Amino acid sequence: MNMTLNSHIDFVTFNIIIDDIVFPDGRTAMGVLGGSGPQTALGMKLWADKVGLVAGVGPDFPPEAKAWLEEIGIDLEGLFYSEELPTLRAWQAMEEDGRRTQVWRVPGSSIGPQLKRSVEILPASYREARGFHFGVHPEEPGSLEFARELRKLGTVVSVETFRVAERTLTDAELRNLVTAAHIFSPNLLEAYSMVGPGEPLDLIHRLADAGAEVIALRQGADGITAHRADTGETWYIPAVEITAVDPVGAGNGFCGGFLAGWVQTGDLRLAGMYGVVAASFIVEQVGLPEPGAHLWEKANARLAELETRVRQIK
Repeated sequence: MNMTLNSHIDFVTFNIIIDDIVFPDGRTAMGVLGGSGPQTALGMKLWADKVGLVAGVGPDFPPEAKAWLEEIGIDLEGLFYSEELPTLRAWQAMEEDGRRTQVWRVPGSSIGPQLKRSVEILPASYREARGFHFGVHPEEPGSLEFARELRKLGTVVSVETFRVAERTLTDAELRNLVTAAHIFSPNLLEAYSMVGPGEPLDLIHRLADAGAEVIALRQGADGITAHRADTGETWYIPAVEITAVDPVGAGNGFCGGFLAGWVQTGDLRLAGMYGVVAASFIVEQVGLPEPGAHLWEKANARLAELETRVRQIK
């Protein structure tokens, strides 16, 4: 783990939702800490020391959820508490092909306030962070303004798409989306929906042609392909060979690890490996793994094994 001696937070992510998961076979897992923020924070924390989480929570925020965040070492100064609004909660209905449908279980009036993002609500120590990551919806350009505000702070910004686009994006829409942040990370279905079908390298080249600087294309159990547009460097990183139990949050964990790796090393290959290893800890169980020193020991072992299987495409 890369330890730093500064007083500010190194990496920041957003959102907490309590997930009630329904699996394709009818099994359920209720009250799972999720919402992308905790999973992303874990991915960051595996490789960096000081990680912060910004999210709105209510009086019903489960104490065991807070305890997990504290035990894993996530800074919680960014949590803002409301006595009137509930902690966000949603059904997550999973399909065999990996698709997921989210259905809110809280009043709609509470969603916006609890998910709000702005530079103004960031604690002072977070505003000097080296990297930020959050998710966006492809057809909502308003959510991209926050990424541009963060870039003005001189930090590295990473975004992932949280859902498929409802239609193929126009050239202007695609450029607006992929240039908002330094790192753009869709999964295959999301990339198809934005630029049309194609092989992973075709998709990556279309996104790069639209102005994306660094692309991390997530391919589920097939791993990821990472590309930097300025040099053309491209790496294929396979998935860690483990038994996958629950895919919810794997993409978030990957993005957290990838951002931490990219910012701290500038090495595209290593960043991709950091991300893939982080994702492996998310899929091994329903929800998040048990905290403990064993996580960092396993992470380094998995990194060493993965290094023997990566390959450079260009």
